[in-house]
Amino acid sequence: MRILLAVIISALLAGPVCAQSQQPIPKYGEEDKEKTQAEKNRERDEQRAYQRSLNNIPAKGNTDPWGTVRSENPPQGAAKAPAKSAAKTAAPKATKSPGSASN
Repeated sequence: MRILLAVIISALLAGPVCAQSQQPIPKYGEEDKEKTQAEKNRERDEQRAYQRSLNNIPAKGNTDPWGTVRSENPPQGAAKAPAKSAAKTAAPKATKSPGSASN
């Protein structure tokens, strides 16, 4: 049973190793191979298809998800600047010192 399990595991691990040898990765400093005419045509067709797909995307307009909820014109009260509060304009009140007795 253990031998069968070891054979299955080694077969599963050998799959990715064989798949890597399909197309070799160029090493550092190694020049790229010349592309065949079929590869050039395929890349040109892929590029054209990509550009066509980009042209099929509609232009993004201004979107306002709350546009149906908001009114077109703002309320008249919101256009005016808020009035200064009375606390800012009033003169400061005199405070009593802690040592003085008021009673």
